[in-house]
Amino acid sequence: MNTDTLTVNDIISASLKNSMTYAEYRTLVTTLVQEKSTTGNDKSEAMAEYTQLNDKRMQRWDKTAKVSEAMKAKIENFDRKVIWLVISESWCGDAAHIMPIINKVAELNDNIDYRVVLRDNNEALMNQFLTNGGKSIPKLIMIDSETNEVLNTFGPRPQVATAMVEEFKANNDTITEEFKTDLQRWYNTDKGQSTIEDLVSLLS
Repeated sequence: MNTDTLTVNDIISASLKNSMTYAEYRTLVTTLVQEKSTTGNDKSEAMAEYTQLNDKRMQRWDKTAKVSEAMKAKIENFDRKVIWLVISESWCGDAAHIMPIINKVAELNDNIDYRVVLRDNNEALMNQFLTNGGKSIPKLIMIDSETNEVLNTFGPRPQVATAMVEEFKANNDTITEEFKTDLQRWYNTDKGQSTIEDLVSLLS
């Protein structure tokens, strides 16, 4: 298939056919952990270890993440049928913190169909939704269910975390392991609330 002649709509349609539910994604990740493997093109031991760590993170957020009553009301009032198509990989640390939160929001409204595709298996799609020229994930594409029109996007991080990363990059040559640890600590403290706020703003 020549992706040069495909429209974004064509690419989205093809990707949706390859997509899975969040529950199917979670099952896939858990299975990969048992096999000491990972999604994506890089099957190294390091990536497999990230997948194992992320499975634990997602288990925790699946159990503990909460949506406030005020946010719940806003989510439940949304009345347009949309697909939230998320590009991800099991080794991605940001995705492990964000994808369970997306699920908590999507579960509150039947108009939101949450689907997942893997980045390395959907290169044409990823190339349409780059962040500053990079294949950053997770990336949520909000699509009209009837027309496949792209309505908005979110990711790879909530706005607060994005600002933290950009500020660090402005003052340092590269992202350090220490900063990555600080970012994980921020996710744990934030408990998904910044992600929920950003997702609710997509719906308004």
